[in-house]
Amino acid sequence: MTTPDSTAPPSDGARRRRLGIAEEARTADAEPTVHLGEPSPGARFVLGRYELQERLGAGGFGVVWRAFDKKLERDVAVKVVPREDSPGDRSRVTREALAAARLNHPGIVALYELGSDDHDVYLVSELVHGATVEELAREGALSDRDVARIGHALCEALEHAHARGVIHRDVKPGNVMVLAEPAAGAGFAKLTDFGIAHLATGEGLTATGDVMGTLAYMAPEQAEGRRVTEACDVYSLALTLYEAWTGSNPVRGQSPAATVRNVGRPLPPLHSRRNDLPPALGAVLDAALDPDPLYRPAPAELRVVLGDVEDALSDEGGLVEPETIERFGLTAVRVRTRMRTLLHRGAARAPAAAPDAHELSEAQPRGLAALVAPRLAAGAGAGMLVLAALEGLGPAPPTSPAAAAGVTALLVALLPRIGWLAAALGVCAWLASPEADRAGAALVLAAALAPVPLLLPRAGLLWSVPGLAPLLGTVALAPMFVGIAALASTGFRRLGLGAAGFLWLAAAEVATGRDLLFGVADGTLERGAWEASMVDAASDALLPLVTSPALAIAAVWAAFAAVLGFATRGRWAALDLLVGAAWAVGLVAAHGALGDLLAVTTELEDARGAVAGAALGALVAVTATLIDPPMRDSTRRRNPSLTAHRGKAALP
Repeated sequence: MTTPDSTAPPSDGARRRRLGIAEEARTADAEPTVHLGEPSPGARFVLGRYELQERLGAGGFGVVWRAFDKKLERDVAVKVVPREDSPGDRSRVTREALAAARLNHPGIVALYELGSDDHDVYLVSELVHGATVEELAREGALSDRDVARIGHALCEALEHAHARGVIHRDVKPGNVMVLAEPAAGAGFAKLTDFGIAHLATGEGLTATGDVMGTLAYMAPEQAEGRRVTEACDVYSLALTLYEAWTGSNPVRGQSPAATVRNVGRPLPPLHSRRNDLPPALGAVLDAALDPDPLYRPAPAELRVVLGDVEDALSDEGGLVEPETIERFGLTAVRVRTRMRTLLHRGAARAPAAAPDAHELSEAQPRGLAALVAPRLAAGAGAGMLVLAALEGLGPAPPTSPAAAAGVTALLVALLPRIGWLAAALGVCAWLASPEADRAGAALVLAAALAPVPLLLPRAGLLWSVPGLAPLLGTVALAPMFVGIAALASTGFRRLGLGAAGFLWLAAAEVATGRDLLFGVADGTLERGAWEASMVDAASDALLPLVTSPALAIAAVWAAFAAVLGFATRGRWAALDLLVGAAWAVGLVAAHGALGDLLAVTTELEDARGAVAGAALGALVAVTATLIDPPMRDSTRRRNPSLTAHRGKAALP
């Protein structure tokens, strides 16, 4: 057997010779892309009971039809392979049938029947309504949380298959279906096409030289014809998830030869492409993509991490969006799959006691609340900001400010990013209009709003949270916002939220003339002097701010928010309280140093609420962390071998 230290990647020429097959040949064996709506030339019955109704797709491996089972009165999928086709195609049908016959899992497409007649071979299976991960990812319809949920479902499916001696060997986005109606199949995603699956026999799983699959998703040892094990499926699944999270497959090259050269090479760490994702997720996915199969985690280990980080991932822009659901013919998969996850986790925590009817009846409201509450909060926050802007920055608009705030709240709750941007543009457009004659106020408002989508990309539910900073400033607690920003799920979001909070605070000081932290910079005129002119607003409101050291506060707030979110672990209360206290002292000292820096350019030498705000901010962050600990380093706690993997990867 090859050892980790003795395995060296072969040269490009050797790799191409050992592969012995081009990328085009492999992709020709892949399941054909489904194109709906192609009419059947006429009714045709096969095997005496299946009426072929609609052609779903065709490729190098037969034709797939939607059919109706007259005997059991249900829709099915029928794969038809003509007998005059190559023996390899017919053996693939048999292989798929033998593999599927061993399996019975909601995450795997079910086999109903294998049959033949004088002309064709038929594989009758479950008809899955939905869209492939390949189709959804290509259209940008998957959120980070969707990808984790898909990975979780596929890990369960692979666990089931591997336990029964079946290795799929062709896990890829085109072979994963996201169900249109999860409740019907009790699953969220299904693994399809076991046509090249490797089956355990009395001789075991040690056959070599059998190179089959899709090159861009193959594990290195599989591509080189070496031993095929369960670790091959783990690699392919990890690469599928990597592509869904980053938008590209690092193995696929511009040509088949380029793809061959990339097979077996170390891939860029997930963190280097998506540093906003949880570190534990990056660690386990990097391990699953190790060129050496001995370092890859089992599907169960990958599943645990995916489940743990799911709540820390964004669900923006994914299958929760109504337009996505309608465009792909899906149903409201979000609530159903969330319910299934809640019940699954509850069972995992207490396997000896099944939930009773009362517990099941209460799970649904809690699951719905967890999904709806953040959207309602985001909508309410955006609505209040619109109301404050319309009533405080200009004359009465032609429509009721309260009605505009209500429409904004509803739109942001349904479509967070689109609704927020539409509301921001609408308010700025009204202030800049001749009727309102507040072009200068519109410019200052736009200057505060514009950086938010850049500082918090893909986090539309957080875009109104910076409004808490000036609100806290009115009660002399502005530094408390830094502790609130530390509650964001990722380091980059904590950085962005901390910086955005100060920008809104500074804009509020300029617009209102009130001292919310250090006060306005010298040279800033009252709003009445510049609110009607963009030129005056630029010179008398914004220029003093950007030319003073005041913007350094944004960097300090961002850094302290990121540090507190990282330092508090939720494991030991005493340690977290000590860290929080040290952090608060540091934030007070930082505001003191900033006061010395700004003494000659701002109205106040000392920050309002520096001590109380820092203490309360630390208390909020530490308390929240102790109540709901973040998922950090869980991979290494559950699988110490991953620590060795990360150390090995860091070596030159």
